[in-house]
Amino acid sequence: MQELNHAYESAQHAISELKASIRTVLSVSPHPLSNAEIGRTLGVYMGHIGHEGHISRTLLAMMQAEGVVDQDEKNKRWHLVDHIDVNT
Repeated sequence: MQELNHAYESAQHAISELKASIRTVLSVSPHPLSNAEIGRTLGVYMGHIGHEGHISRTLLAMMQAEGVVDQDEKNKRWHLVDHIDVNT
């Protein structure tokens, strides 16, 4: 059971690291980016034939659900969501 817990924690850490990398890529880009641009920049734009980009797209969907990123419906490009600090 301990090995399964370690495997779970390791996977969660890897997902967190990938999300942090996406945040970095979007924060330094002068303009919103497509899934393909993000995935290729990070070397994770892969998948089986006809389904490339699922890794980066899944991570972006997770981050969108968390309110971290959003996608422009017209041009399909991703950007960080501006957060307003309610404590100021």
